[in-house]
Amino acid sequence: MPVFRYAAKDKTGRSVSGVSESPDERSLVDLLRHQELTVISVKPDRKKESLASRLSRMGGGGPVKLGELVLFSRQLATMIDSGIPLMQGLEILTEQVESRPFKAVVAEVKRDVASGAGFHDALAKHPRTFSPLFLNMVKAGESSGALDDIMDRLATYLEKTDSLIRKVRSAMVYPVVVSLMAIGITLILMLKVVPVFKGIFLDFGGELPLATRALIVVSDFLTQSFFVWVPSAVVGGILLVRFLKTERGTFIFDRFKLRMPVFGMILRKVAVSKFARTLSTLLKSGVPILSALEIVAKTAGNSVIQNAVDKVRSSIREGENITDPLVRSGVFPPLVVRMISVGEQSGELEKMLSKIADFYDDQVDASVAGITSLIEPLVIAFLGIVIGGIVICMFLPIFQLSSLVNA
Repeated sequence: MPVFRYAAKDKTGRSVSGVSESPDERSLVDLLRHQELTVISVKPDRKKESLASRLSRMGGGGPVKLGELVLFSRQLATMIDSGIPLMQGLEILTEQVESRPFKAVVAEVKRDVASGAGFHDALAKHPRTFSPLFLNMVKAGESSGALDDIMDRLATYLEKTDSLIRKVRSAMVYPVVVSLMAIGITLILMLKVVPVFKGIFLDFGGELPLATRALIVVSDFLTQSFFVWVPSAVVGGILLVRFLKTERGTFIFDRFKLRMPVFGMILRKVAVSKFARTLSTLLKSGVPILSALEIVAKTAGNSVIQNAVDKVRSSIREGENITDPLVRSGVFPPLVVRMISVGEQSGELEKMLSKIADFYDDQVDASVAGITSLIEPLVIAFLGIVIGGIVICMFLPIFQLSSLVNA
């Protein structure tokens, strides 16, 4: 937790100063005023800041790997179910966690719980490590007295989410890596190899084939303008990244991802699966539907889906059912909307959402398997056309010269 150094005056006007841990400056000011002190100044004290806070401020104590959260949730659920007190369970987990940043966070959570804070409140001090979904489910578990069941359900949810993300990444990494290699090889050929052949062709004399002349023109442009297009590409990339970090840029890019050929279909299925599984898990855990939809929107991972879920939430607050706003959003497939409608009418919305998530998980598996088998020949064809085309253009004049000599 962040550490602050403060200066204040008491009722008698006597100066009071000290160091205190607090989630933020405002919380510390409120605490000091509650103690009937007049606050003069509050400043962060980096020297005495806890390890977890320092790591979090530097980016090291931020989001942890899903696998670590899964292990943390599963082990804690098992220990609580076995009758081990929460404090003792956190102490055991602090010793077992391998990641240094996550170990520091768990150790601080343990200290807060030991000092009398609730488990949810202790976790809430680390919002970059524990998502709103995680926090709300823990809160629901504490309120219902079924923390072990909630933690186990949370671990299952995180496992399935992690598995889904891994499958999509495995399908996308291969073509991206091969495409980058193809671009690198093409640049080497254009910048290093083609200029050598150009010198040889000039010694031959005569007119070169159109394809070879075009290749040389492109090579000359890349070589002579190297210190223009490279910085331009870097600046363009930086500007593009900055634009994509804006609200409008994020929305445009997320919409593009959902509309991409082939991969857009997979990403849309992943988004639907995540929406259904997250909402189902929250509703099963006793989280009210409006709060659950708010969390689903925040954890959607796609601003288009987030906007659609926010509109659904607003419509439900105004008294509508969940189905109509889903239809109007145009984001969710008709099958999903109809299954949710049936679940809502039968009073088994959580079960229906779980079935939707399982169905779309299977759909993602099938799509990834199909794309993986299709990608390899497409990538080979791409490499053959690009790199093979450059090689053929370079050797065309040699073939012509050979035919003239034979004649």
